[in-house]
Amino acid sequence: MQQEPVVLTLTSNSPETTEALGAALGGLLQAGDCVTLSGELGGGKTCFTRGVVRGAAPTAVDQVASPTFAILNEYPGPLPIYHYDCYRLRGGDDAIEMGLEEHLYAGGICLIEWPERVQAILPADRLEVGFSYTGESSRRISLVPHGSRAGKLVEKLASLQESLKKFLSV
Repeated sequence: MQQEPVVLTLTSNSPETTEALGAALGGLLQAGDCVTLSGELGGGKTCFTRGVVRGAAPTAVDQVASPTFAILNEYPGPLPIYHYDCYRLRGGDDAIEMGLEEHLYAGGICLIEWPERVQAILPADRLEVGFSYTGESSRRISLVPHGSRAGKLVEKLASLQESLKKFLSV
């Protein structure tokens, strides 16, 4: 019998705590990891991304911005980070033209906002991070693994809950 994956749901009470969770994840990410980011505008995706970059490529953290108008932002580091905003894409074909599929398998880390627009080309093994409002400055952050590597990431974050408690409501 296959064990159900660990789904981790946390509450962040500020942009700083959202960034701290991203940094914890960024420190765990490896070449080829894909993280999708879903949620309303202003939901915390860019703060979380800044944290991921802080954890995985700290010298590039000052470059983090919402890629809405650029579609892709690249952050240099030991592993390159490709941050896509797929909102304006019409589907997988647009994403392929933009190079998303190449970046998924280029040995870096991919962060993808609005993943539902490119669902057909997403890797089977990915970590889905969802953001929802729970108050003016608080957000519910759900980490849902798809695949064994993503499952290991969530298990590792869950094991860090004691240290995360100072930042987040768990």
